[in-house]
Parts: sequence; C-alpha cells; structure tokens
Amino acid sequence: MNIHEYQAKQLFLHYSIPVPDGKQATTPESAEQVAKELGGDGWVVKAQVHAGGRGKVGGVKLAKTPAEVAEFSRGMLGKRLVTKQTGAEGLPINSLLIEKTYPIKRELYLSVLVDRGSERIIFIASSAGGMDIETVAHETPEQIISVPVHPAAGLQGYQCRKVAYALGLKGSQIKALGKIMQGLYDLFLAKDASQIEINPLIETDNGELIALDAKINFDDNAVEVHPDIRAMKDADQEDEKENKAQQFGLNYITLEGNIGCMVNGAGLAMATMDLVKLKGGQPANFLDVGGGTSVEKVCEAFKLILSDHSVKAVLVNIFGGIVQCDIIAAGILAAVEQVHVAVPVVVRLEGTNAEQGRALLSNTGLNLYAADDLAHAAEQVVALAEAA
Repeated sequence: MNIHEYQAKQLFLHYSIPVPDGKQATTPESAEQVAKELGGDGWVVKAQVHAGGRGKVGGVKLAKTPAEVAEFSRGMLGKRLVTKQTGAEGLPINSLLIEKTYPIKRELYLSVLVDRGSERIIFIASSAGGMDIETVAHETPEQIISVPVHPAAGLQGYQCRKVAYALGLKGSQIKALGKIMQGLYDLFLAKDASQIEINPLIETDNGELIALDAKINFDDNAVEVHPDIRAMKDADQEDEKENKAQQFGLNYITLEGNIGCMVNGAGLAMATMDLVKLKGGQPANFLDVGGGTSVEKVCEAFKLILSDHSVKAVLVNIFGGIVQCDIIAAGILAAVEQVHVAVPVVVRLEGTNAEQGRALLSNTGLNLYAADDLAHAAEQVVALAEAA
C-alpha cells in the first residue's frame, strides 16, 4: 500500500525526521492561504499522486507569490497527471502539498527497504540524490553505499557514521544523519513498511539536512493491524477493479490483453497466463480466486473480468484441491446467468469432483466450452478471442 507525500511527511515528523514547513491543500484558495501562513519568499506546489517523476511532467512547480501558488493549484487540481509510472490514463490530482522553499547546497539519496537476498533491512544511500537511483546504480555504482542491519543488533552508530562519511557529511551533520536514519528504522519496524525513500535529502546552505521528498510503501499483509495506516489509503489512486477485488478476497491485477483469466492459485495463474501467451494470446488480467471459494466469490470474479470491455473470451482454469470443481462450475453457471455473459467461456476443471463439474457445464445451451486438457483449453480460448 502506498500513501501520499504529505502523509509520509506527517509520519516523518512523528519520528523526528526533519521535513520542510508545509501543509496539504485541496482548493486554489486554501493553497494560497497556506502559502501566506507559511510565510517566506518562495513556495513549491506539489501534486499528490501515487507516482514518481512528477517534476518532469508539471506536477511540481515553484511559485514566487501566494497568487502564483493559487494559479498553479488551479491548473493542477481536478486534472490527471501522467508520468512514466502511471500509464497513459494517469492519476487524479485531488490534493496538493504546499511547502516553503529552501536554499539547496546538495541533494542526497537515502532509503531503507527489505533486502530479500540477505534477509535484512538495508539502508541505501548516495551522494547523487535527485536523480533516478536505478540510473545511478547502472552508470556509476560506486556512488551508492548499502548497509544491511542485523535484526538482533538493530541499527548501530558506526553504521550511521559509515553512511555519513560516504555522503561527505561533517561535524554536526553526522549526528543529524544518525537521528534521521534511526527515525527511518524505527518507523520502518513500527509500521511494517516495505520501503521508505527520501529523494532528495537536501543539505541546505546553512548545513541542515531536510527530507525534501518522502515516499513510503507498506506491506499489504500487515496493513490490517495498523488502522492509522489503513485510514491513509486513497482508493482514487488505485485501480477500481483491484480495489473491488480486495473486498471479496480476490487477487486481481489489470493487464492489457483481451483474454480474461480466472484461476485458483497464484502459481497456476502465472502458468496459465504463460500458456495463453505461448499459444499467441494476450491475458487481460491476473485473477486468483484462492484455495477456498464459493458460488458468490466466483460470480464476483466473473463480474470483475467482464467489467473490462476489451475481454473477448474467458479462460477458467481450476485445479480442485481444497476447492471443489462442482462448486466452481455452479458459480460459473450462476455468473453467466447473472451477468449475461456474451463472450465465450472455456473452462478447464481438474481434481476434486471434476467430472461432476464438467457434467454441470455440459448441454447448458450457454456459450461455454468444457475442456480437460489445459493446452487445448488455451488454444481454444485464443482462437475464440481472435474470432471475436
């Protein structure tokens, strides 16, 4: 789960991580008022969307007067911001972050994340902040330092100093960076984050360190035990179908093809999509109905798939282990009747009660095709989609 920058900075303040003076605004008038309250002689207007690369596409603007803050806000609010991370449709701008500007001497990079290879929480830092860290890693890897933290020992002072020296910090800045790193580490553990990133972490003209940007990702599996984090979720920034799927315990991801897929089990779903691709088709989605399901759940899964108007055919691939194939078959029939499915549906059932399930799907008079061989089912659904 992602949150907005202004929300991330609220958490930063709680963990003593310095951030610019700023406030969220949802109208041009309130944005102008925030600028007046903050004071100073310059402000930055930041579109609040769950995507990076905002500054390159007009999502971050520098204003010299409160009136200019209002003007820039009027040009952003209610629009959709398209960045390299959003896709062609972009994301809606419903709120802004208005902040004071600061004289920047240097831009640094600092993040903390889970490194699955070492099974450690790891700090990543670079003196080349403000740039795409992937580009830095590829072109000048010597500019990146990584420090893994042992879970039993926790973050140590010498590790903070190691990062500070690598970033060229001196004197009181070393202690300041240590406090920032400790704050990030405490926040990471307390809220079950999966990644926290500051890019850039700036050094001002007077030597202060300030988190000019803030991004936090949380472990979806842990969000339920953090109601304060769950309350920060902005459904407008996420795929509508994926949000609806979560309400019914379905794992759904929108793709760009025209063949809907409904499978039980993530691994089997991946293999099914691979086979569809192998046979020349393009999956329209990833949809895992889970190990235990019901007629109602299958109905909702079908509704999700068919809400994508690009879907020309559907492949249902069920291996009946925990779930029984006749229950899936009953759900398919109910969904076809409820949703008035107009596209052909190829169903491959195997496992517990597979024969009973295939019998239910036979001679229905509906646009259903029962298959007991996955390769043949994939070929058939590709051919049906192409014919459509």
